Amino acid sequence: MTAPSAHDWFYAQGALERDGWETVVDQAISGWRYTGIRVAALAAGDSRALPAEAVERIVVPLAGSFMVRYTLAGETEERSQALAGRASVFHGPTDTLYLPTGTALAIDGAGRVAVAEAPTDTALPVAYIPRADVPIELRGAGRSSRQVHNFGTPASVAADRLIVCEVITPAENWSSYPPHKHDEYSPGVESSLEEIYYFETAVTRGQAAPETARPFGLMRTYSSDAGAIDINAEVHTGDVALVPFGWHGPCVAAPGYDLYYLNVMAGPDPDRTWNISDDPAHGWIRDTWLGQEFDSRLPYTS
Repeated sequence: MTAPSAHDWFYAQGALERDGWETVVDQAISGWRYTGIRVAALAAGDSRALPAEAVERIVVPLAGSFMVRYTLAGETEERSQALAGRASVFHGPTDTLYLPTGTALAIDGAGRVAVAEAPTDTALPVAYIPRADVPIELRGAGRSSRQVHNFGTPASVAADRLIVCEVITPAENWSSYPPHKHDEYSPGVESSLEEIYYFETAVTRGQAAPETARPFGLMRTYSSDAGAIDINAEVHTGDVALVPFGWHGPCVAAPGYDLYYLNVMAGPDPDRTWNISDDPAHGWIRDTWLGQEFDSRLPYTS
């Protein structure tokens, strides 16, 4: 497989297929250093294995249920953890499993599953986070309302580098807004973090649609002082956008269609934090949300 160009930061579903995985983002992509993701669709009886490598991982069921078998560094005993999962990414949070660096694993089950990764040599304890314990956060207001599942953030799991969450944006709403960046380390002000957006789309809840319907959303990323980038893409299930630097946002759910994305972040900073800077041209929008109510369609919990 030819390594993608460093200038190609958006990939349609299947463009990063490798070794039985529908999508693989890792250091094979020129200029990509701190984060990774693998996505696979498994039929009943299927399995995907990953060797022990110097990466920490979080296993995230997207749809379906899975059993994760794993062996920690320095051990020979295989352990296992069931992940009950969910019907789809639009059915509320899922249980997840954090595995430390040097862990070999295999995933069995049926459905779609993602594995978030970040290179590290620092080993931390295994952490199983059941669905009921996942913090659900509503951000924004009105048509900028969105739902965030913070299962892989610093407040939720002890990881060395990884910061992982997922966002549901109902039809006609905007998220990742105002546009913001995290490409320059300024302690307490801004973090330096690579970011992966993995997308899924679906006909919005309660809406009947013809078989010809093709759910989609929109995603925008543009240049900052850290580098030149230009993504203005229509996104569908399985698409991936990489944000090595730059202002990113909004992500927009088209009328009739809900939008989901899984965010994977990590970087070189000495501390594991998510500090952002709003684009000064648009940051004032946050003040307009004061006193507004959240979209009554949220939260999606089942």
